[in-house]
Amino acid sequence: MIGKSAKAVTGDVLSRLLATCESDSLRDLRDRAILMVAFASGGRRRSEIAGLRREQLTVEPPIAVPDGPPLPSLAIHLGRTKTSTGEQDDIVYLTGRPVEALNAWMTAAKIESGSVFRAIGRWGTVSRRAIDPQSVNAIIKQRVEMAGLEPGEFSAHGLRSGYLTESANRGIPLPEAMEQSRHRSVQQASSYYNSATRRSGRAARLL
Repeated sequence: MIGKSAKAVTGDVLSRLLATCESDSLRDLRDRAILMVAFASGGRRRSEIAGLRREQLTVEPPIAVPDGPPLPSLAIHLGRTKTSTGEQDDIVYLTGRPVEALNAWMTAAKIESGSVFRAIGRWGTVSRRAIDPQSVNAIIKQRVEMAGLEPGEFSAHGLRSGYLTESANRGIPLPEAMEQSRHRSVQQASSYYNSATRRSGRAARLL
């Protein structure tokens, strides 16, 4: 299938991509926010990331943690998505570092309304227009190359499969991960889980 990623962008791969956007340049701030938001919000589709608008974001009360300051929290209102029914508004949540990355980009780019992720001109000017879904893919491939990985092996879809694969690796129950990824089909979502959990699961160790 065209556009589907041969490889999942799991936590270790994501760390390498994020390491290529460490500076405070607008491009690094934007790409870091794209990577973190797309992954942490359940592996959003590139069309959802490209089309994300400031008006879809609402600040939520901070999340208390036992051993540190409270974590910032945001809700993303996805509206009616490919998998929602009727008038249902799909909502996913961001907590902690992805929220900080998103806020850093929006502050630096002075984005107070409209499209969140925008093109950046040659002279560092932020466009008024949203980036298109193909640009999301191109940004990911560029960061993959900068990280010393093979661009042909990864695409934007790898963030979606990577989110579920990483959830499985960390022992997060499938229903909980699906709440965030908004997969409606257990069969489809569990296919990412199977390879990660079957090898180490109890069902493979009955003897």
